[in-house]
Amino acid sequence: MENKQAEAAKLIQEGKVEEAAKLLNEAIAENPNDAVAYVNFGHLLSVIGERDRAITFYNRAIEIDSTMATAFYGAGNTYFEQDKFEEAIGMFKEAIANGLVEADAYFMLGLCYSNMGVFPYALANFLTATEKNPNDIDALFQYGITLAQTEQIDEAIAVLERVITSDENHADAYYNLGVAYAFKEDGKKALEMFEAALKIQPGHLLAGNGKKQLEALLQDE
Repeated sequence: MENKQAEAAKLIQEGKVEEAAKLLNEAIAENPNDAVAYVNFGHLLSVIGERDRAITFYNRAIEIDSTMATAFYGAGNTYFEQDKFEEAIGMFKEAIANGLVEADAYFMLGLCYSNMGVFPYALANFLTATEKNPNDIDALFQYGITLAQTEQIDEAIAVLERVITSDENHADAYYNLGVAYAFKEDGKKALEMFEAALKIQPGHLLAGNGKKQLEALLQDE
């Protein structure tokens, strides 16, 4: 049965969802109390956009094994994709409580809180994610953004500088550095950051607008 599930997981990655569904159906028929098969089927359903059905399968896995962290995490991701952030938070917390203390879980919690505008909680979770995986550029970037949203501008600049040190083509990090420097009234440095963002991504609308507004302000001075 484990071979069927491994094969199903491979088929999902290859986009062969019908074949994967057939194997998972067989696995569940052979052992209706195999929580892992329900988690894998939930993942498949989430991938193809059948999110309500995916939640049903994750919940079934949790009924069978109330400590299955991957079921809670999968349900959390699916709720997040539906913009049901409070439900997602509950699931991610359960995943962590049941041993999934990895950076991704804290990162997703941070995104939930950020989308809800609860920035102090978002900040704490993004910080934990960066501590658990210092090489996670997405977590580091979100941490920097959230520092800026909580008006910790100098700290935000320091973190966003770490982002562009790790990824010199991170246009959004350059743009947000531009906003931070503009907030500090360092027009020259802000303009430099907006231009760097546009060099990487010429169609970056926010950086383009920021550059235009800043140039107008500098001309008026």
